[in-house]
Amino acid sequence: MVSVKAFFTAAAAAFLLLGVQVAQATDNHSTVGVAGYDLVSYHTSPKPLRGNGHNVSEHDGVTYLFASAENKTTFDADPAKYIPAYGGYCAFGVSVGKKFVADPEVWRVVDDRLYLNLDAKVQDLWLQDVPGKIATADTLWEEIKDTPANEL
Repeated sequence: MVSVKAFFTAAAAAFLLLGVQVAQATDNHSTVGVAGYDLVSYHTSPKPLRGNGHNVSEHDGVTYLFASAENKTTFDADPAKYIPAYGGYCAFGVSVGKKFVADPEVWRVVDDRLYLNLDAKVQDLWLQDVPGKIATADTLWEEIKDTPANEL
């Protein structure tokens, strides 16, 4: 018969092991960029493609998914070319000093740079003066990039 002391020792060891595994899972947490859309596809396809877990790259703590190994390789060669402007926040929002979560299906590539917007109505406002909005957003981004969205 198993003694009570041996049982509690085994139980304590199991809980300790489980705690270590949970801590490791938390430490390895990553953020998926652009809701899992393939960043290269914005530049090469008429419509952005969803990435998948078979083609993954990490850049600056963000995990990006790609639709193909070729697109992953292309991204890995020059990540800065494909990372969306303003950390993926809405381009119009940044032009007015805010950080709005962008819809990855509302986008434009302008001068080889990806810009996302909150939704189609907001994008219509942004499209009224793209060069002006980009210039303003580029300036404001330097001021707000490190400020949490809920503080703007």
